[in-house]
Amino acid sequence: MDRKWFAAGCVQAALAVALGAFGAHALEGVLTESARDTYVTATRYHMFHALGLFMAAWAASAGGRPRFARAAGWLFTAGIVLFSGSLYVLAPTGFSPLGAVAPIGGTCFVAGWAALALSRRNNDKS
Repeated sequence: MDRKWFAAGCVQAALAVALGAFGAHALEGVLTESARDTYVTATRYHMFHALGLFMAAWAASAGGRPRFARAAGWLFTAGIVLFSGSLYVLAPTGFSPLGAVAPIGGTCFVAGWAALALSRRNNDKS
């Protein structure tokens, strides 16, 4: 298993839990219902893609095409920063220009899953 992506998955999963707890406790009563839903979406996607980093760690060392697995790891990381990060800031501040950043992060997530799928494709044409 690729140690770098495994460690990144651990760090991101811990951050997702910590930020989720922060949102549930420190921001309770501060966020509107809509902002709370935005924050919950950020934590949900953060955790899903932290788990995706574990999958990239496994795929990077399991044969196939490891460069695609590494690309998936970078794309998941970029997606976490851009998508979840922008929503983490948007929810409590209402700073609406960050809403334009989230779709770029979402695109990184989709591209990361595609790269992960390609990492498992054999190099032979059979």
